[in-house]
Amino acid sequence: MKQRAFSLFGSLALVNFPYETIKKDKIKFANEILKNNQTVKTVLEKLGKFKGRLRKQQTNFLAGIKTKEVLYKENGCTFRFNIDETYFSPRLSNERNEIAKLIKKNEEVLVSFAGVGPFSIVIAKNSHVKKVYSNELNRMANKYAQENIIRNKLQEKVEIISGDFKKVAKKLVEHRKKFDVIVMPRPQLKDSFLSEALSLSKKGTRVYYYDFCKMEEVKSKVKMVEKIAEKNKKKIKILRVKHAGEIAPFKVRIRIDFEVMN
Repeated sequence: MKQRAFSLFGSLALVNFPYETIKKDKIKFANEILKNNQTVKTVLEKLGKFKGRLRKQQTNFLAGIKTKEVLYKENGCTFRFNIDETYFSPRLSNERNEIAKLIKKNEEVLVSFAGVGPFSIVIAKNSHVKKVYSNELNRMANKYAQENIIRNKLQEKVEIISGDFKKVAKKLVEHRKKFDVIVMPRPQLKDSFLSEALSLSKKGTRVYYYDFCKMEEVKSKVKMVEKIAEKNKKKIKILRVKHAGEIAPFKVRIRIDFEVMN
């Protein structure tokens, strides 16, 4: 069988096979992974793509220890999560580290679509942030996020705000809460949620906004951000537009960094 790449989540390997691959070949390949990689204890196959706002996926057990729980380490932090019930991308490890380095001393940070807490926890662990507020809709992800906060001894630095970002933003506005930094590692959704983020901004707030598009559409995404800001009566300055990884042929994840000027 042709050698295939696989994603590593700690001691768990996740393989995406071609549709026509028969079960016998899948199991054979899974056992080869276990044999050739001493750190891998479990091999799963990926079934389809992430679905819905909760970003859940389906996987099928192939070989090794039968579990879908992951213990994963990066950037000096440890995370525990269920690979089917929560979204987690090891590919964003460098992004999380880079964002952490951009946080200034005593800043308050809001992370939306925070999942099991990777951005929130890496920022809290690797910067002099005052506090990180971690927002996520998925209840199971919030459960793991709370465990991960304790696991990394960050109870004083990270606070979970569970629920739909639109509703959470509305409540925060009612309490006149504003943030120095807003990080938006959002999934592929039609709504940008930028209006909600801008409602929680003040003069000098920096927003790190993630989106997905074809390579030739990057400029139009920047224009979209500027138009939404204008609609919300916010003047912004684009600081950087970064390609943050290829997610499919000719399709990229981008990060648009901007500062609110009023």
